[in-house]
This record gives sequence, C-alpha cells and structure tokens, in this order.
Amino acid sequence: MNREKLVSLQELAAMIPDGARLALGGSFLHRGPFALVRELIRQGRRGLEIIKQSPGYDLDLLCRCGVAAKASCGIVALEGPFGIAPWYRKAVEEGNLTLEEHSCATLAAGLRAVVFGVPFQPVAGLHGSDLARVNHWACLPDPYGSGRDTWVIPPVRPDFAVIHAAEVTAAGDARVWGTPNWDRLMTRAAESVLITAERLVQDSFFSERPELTLVPRFLTRGAAVVPHGAWPGSCTPFYGVDYPALEEYLRRPEETFVRAHLAHAPEAATQGTVATREGQT
Repeated sequence: MNREKLVSLQELAAMIPDGARLALGGSFLHRGPFALVRELIRQGRRGLEIIKQSPGYDLDLLCRCGVAAKASCGIVALEGPFGIAPWYRKAVEEGNLTLEEHSCATLAAGLRAVVFGVPFQPVAGLHGSDLARVNHWACLPDPYGSGRDTWVIPPVRPDFAVIHAAEVTAAGDARVWGTPNWDRLMTRAAESVLITAERLVQDSFFSERPELTLVPRFLTRGAAVVPHGAWPGSCTPFYGVDYPALEEYLRRPEETFVRAHLAHAPEAATQGTVATREGQT
C-alpha cells in the first residue's frame, strides 16, 4: 500500500521553514488547519508570512506567539460575538506584523495570476478604495477601447498551502464536505501542498466519486491524519465551533495560558503518531 505521503503532524510542520509564505485554508473559524498552526508554534517557527482571505484564530494565535512577521489578508476576525482578532490587531498597531491588506477579491486575483501564469490579474471594485494606493497597485486602460480603466493585482505565490480536509488517502488525495472556501485556488497557486485531515480512507472511496476530490495526490507533498485538527473551529460534518474554548482563549491574556492552550489541544494527546489503519465510511 502506498504511504509515501503520510507522515506525523510534527513531520508535516517540520517541512515548513522559518520565513516561509504560508497560505492557510478554511475561513474564519471553519475548517482551518489549526492543529498545524499550533505545531508550528511548538516547533518555534519564526518569520512566517500568512496568506489567507479571511483568517481569524489561526493568524491571531500566530501573532500572539510571535510567529507571524507578515500577513497578506482581508478581514481578520473571530466571528459572532468576538469581533476583530485582538492579538492580530495589537501586532499591527505595535509594528510587529507587516500587513498587506487585501479584500477577498484582490487576494483571490493575486492567487489566480499565479495559477494562470500571467504577470497580473484584473479585478473590479477598487475604484474609490485606498487599498490600491497603499499597496501601489496599477490601474491600466482597457486595451480594447472601452475607455474604462481596470485595476490589476500582481501575483501572490505561497511557498506552501496547508488545508484541513475531511478525508485523505495515503497517497495524498483529499476532499472536504461543505464549501471548499478558497482552498482549491490556494492549493493550485502554492509551490507545495500539505494536508491535515480528519480521517484516512481507502483509495476506492475516492475512485467511486472522483468529482469530489479537492486536491489530487500529485499536488500533495505530505499529509497527516489529525482528528479534530480544526479545533476550536468547526469541520463539517464532524463537529462545530467550540465557543467556550474560544471565550477562554480571548479572556486569558497571560503567557502561561498559551502553553496550557497548546497542551489542551486535541492533537497534543497523539504527538508523534502516524495513522496506519484505513478508515471506513
């Protein structure tokens, strides 16, 4: 049986060096690769650039622990009653995080420029916004003579895209249940793709419904099976958001809490293990 892509969570995180440009999957509190984010903190990673249209807990925790040095992102929030991510905001205000602020559409355009192999990607909706001025984006006249100008976004090329999937095969095929958010796009734009997943399944499960494959094996560099890997966020249909855990995260500013938070995370109980048994539906 082909297990060349299957590694432990620690080995997966070790593939990401200091200073890497890291695109994180999911959206806000939903299906983010949060176990991998926590493992990067445990391994003492530094200087990462985070790329994500709508991060939240992931970028906030990386800022809180001094791991993220730059972010290219849109709104950064914890949703619902929690609002803007507080340690992210503090890192920007204190100059500890360099921010390239995007809208979701402009960041998607930058990723598409990489996927399409072009030097820039047109995008609508920037007229009147300060984002173009702050980021020094160019505005070009329509070469077909409409008389309208169009803003164009330069390529956004991640070194790694990390997504959390519902299921993965040992060879590295991955699929999700529910919306893929921007995961399909970022996995096509990145130099390497890393997968964490709720469970390991047989190749036959994918061959029965090949249209559901989000990431094919030839794109995947490494994969780890990490049940509850999106905690304290949700992963449809397995579990929802752990709101009490997030409330505690936000109301406990002391440094000792972060160590306790990492130790309490679901993956901490299975450190160093690699899945060896095929899951069943």
